[in-house]
Amino acid sequence: QLQASGGGLVQPGGSLTLSCAGSGLRMGNYHIGWFRQASGKEREGVSCIHRSNGRTDYADSVKGRFTISRSNLKNTVTLQMNNLKPEDTAVYYCDADIQTWTYYSSSYSEGRMSKYWGQGTQVTVSS
Repeated sequence: QLQASGGGLVQPGGSLTLSCAGSGLRMGNYHIGWFRQASGKEREGVSCIHRSNGRTDYADSVKGRFTISRSNLKNTVTLQMNNLKPEDTAVYYCDADIQTWTYYSSSYSEGRMSKYWGQGTQVTVSS
């Protein structure tokens, strides 16, 4: 089970830190991805991180503003979101996958989540 948290209401230009916590899941064994789905839009992959080598990937729309990181000690993956824009408003989800990086990063880029995911957290960017 995965649980995303840390969402909320923030003004444009503000920051939020999302956390993905694993329950009964050793996060360090999995690639972890963040996805978002805005109302009326398709789900999209936002960022993902390799299970062991630290490799990361970001959607073009968030490059330079979002940073993904993991703490195996805390069994969490964090998404630091800076300089938030109204178009970042969405429900954010995290997932976990044990497939190869090539397979997982391909799925993530298409907005397809793995079988391990959990309840999302709402991020609203508005003045």
